[in-house]
Amino acid sequence: MTYFNKSFGLKAITLTAALSMTAGLAFAGDNNVSSSQILDALKPKPITRGLSVGPQADPTAQAKEATFLNTVRNRQTRSLSMGERDQIAELASTKPNIDLEIQFDYNSADIAKTSVPSVQALGKALSDPSLKGSTFVVAGHTDAIGTEEYNQGLSERRADTIKKYLVQNYGLNGSDLVTVGYGKTKLKDTANGADPINRRVQVVNMDTKTASK
Repeated sequence: MTYFNKSFGLKAITLTAALSMTAGLAFAGDNNVSSSQILDALKPKPITRGLSVGPQADPTAQAKEATFLNTVRNRQTRSLSMGERDQIAELASTKPNIDLEIQFDYNSADIAKTSVPSVQALGKALSDPSLKGSTFVVAGHTDAIGTEEYNQGLSERRADTIKKYLVQNYGLNGSDLVTVGYGKTKLKDTANGADPINRRVQVVNMDTKTASK
């Protein structure tokens, strides 16, 4: 197998939060990401009773989403088909999510020391009682350097690493964390494939039932 040089030097941790297809605030600055910022990004917007708020308010659509999520729970990341990965991405695009530019060691799925505080902030946020019962998607992405096959495997291993860290250190239920890898297929900056902003882990709150409580 050919390995490609991926430089993971010190970079700012860039976050982009999106709630229900609406762009949120962006935070930047190495180790400046707090658990409260992550929590705010992942909390669903309150649902106004009696008003239609789109497909997420449709019980039938919600039931279909829940059925699909149950089919990908406890699955090995590499076992997901391309169709399943695309369906996860489609659902995730309408959910509260946040991008974390988490650094990994050279050509590795090991979390770099400089990014440990970000993963710890993520663990604290996902452990918050306000998100109890939610299912989260942890999606790994790479930059465009290297082959599709190599980047796909690398993104999957990195998503698995984050899940393992959260389960072991924060007691999160592994069945509530669905991991998926997208390699270089969903670049954040398509015009600059090698840009560090493309090397990221996206976390999505797939459950919005907490919004109506």
